[in-house]
Amino acid sequence: MSTEKGNASGDSAEQVRGWFLGRLPDGWFADQPEIQVDREEITVVGHLPPVRAAEAGSEAGEDTAAEEAAGSAEAAADAIAAGRSRRFREETREVRIGIAREAERLFGRKVSWGVVSEGRKVMFTTLSVPVMTRLRQAERRVLDTLVEAGVARSRSDALAWCVRLVGEHEDSWLTALRDALRRVEQVRAEGPRS
Repeated sequence: MSTEKGNASGDSAEQVRGWFLGRLPDGWFADQPEIQVDREEITVVGHLPPVRAAEAGSEAGEDTAAEEAAGSAEAAADAIAAGRSRRFREETREVRIGIAREAERLFGRKVSWGVVSEGRKVMFTTLSVPVMTRLRQAERRVLDTLVEAGVARSRSDALAWCVRLVGEHEDSWLTALRDALRRVEQVRAEGPRS
């Protein structure tokens, strides 16, 4: 095992973020990308600059005309986001692969990429990691209900759906919890040296 790989587990999320911010080419994103780090994966999501669409001419006199315009604008934004995301993916493929390989060697984690365009997030690559868990009958029944109702294809898919739902609705609480964990890491690092 190389020294670089041996130190991978000791790399802090801030070190990984700093490396990526220094390594990513200027001009790829409108601002600093979001860089998420866990034990298995590094996810890099950048915001593409917004597109200034031509204003649709006339003022809507009726509610239905306004609703149609809103629906049309929404469809146009979806199409723009899809096209720009695909273009970015194709134009940066070689460089992204090179950066990902470097990062995988340095940090011992896979790298996933995505962009946000017109408010829509598009992930190019993601890592799906099996997670072992033991569930009691009541918890399994929740998952089975989601499967039977067609919300999820399998228990695994249902569990992932539940985790995403908690993540969406409890974001501020999870953020506070992550901040508290960072403070614990700082206190440990500053502790007595033996």
